[in-house]
Amino acid sequence: MGFIDSIRTALGLDGGIDDDYDEPSIGDMPVSNTSSGSPRPQPLNDQNRLNINVTAQLQVILVKPEKFADTKGIADHLNNKKTVVLNLESTTPDVTRRIIDFLGGVAYANGGTIKPVANNTFIITPYNVGFQGDELSAELESNGVLL
Repeated sequence: MGFIDSIRTALGLDGGIDDDYDEPSIGDMPVSNTSSGSPRPQPLNDQNRLNINVTAQLQVILVKPEKFADTKGIADHLNNKKTVVLNLESTTPDVTRRIIDFLGGVAYANGGTIKPVANNTFIITPYNVGFQGDELSAELESNGVLL
């Protein structure tokens, strides 16, 4: 009679539970001798192991494009999961709109976001980077900076 069986008997649960259950014992597990000589249980196989190798390498790229043709390189940064700070002070309003539309589409396709942080300055983050500060965009909209 195993430990589980003695608990079942004490609680009066002898009948309704699966009686075919065999309690595993330490003797059933493979052991290896360590340098101290005491045996230690080992995993049954390598499928039970999970190795997690994570290296967080977050980069922020500051860009100041002057023409729409410069957006291809910026899109490459976004596709490589890098955060981009986009300064559009030196572009015309039409080029600014085209750049924002294009890079907003790239960010959306990658699951990221684009948010204004100042006049003509935006931050574009990949899906795995959070950004807080929505009150700034509301302030910019109320001042007529954002359309």
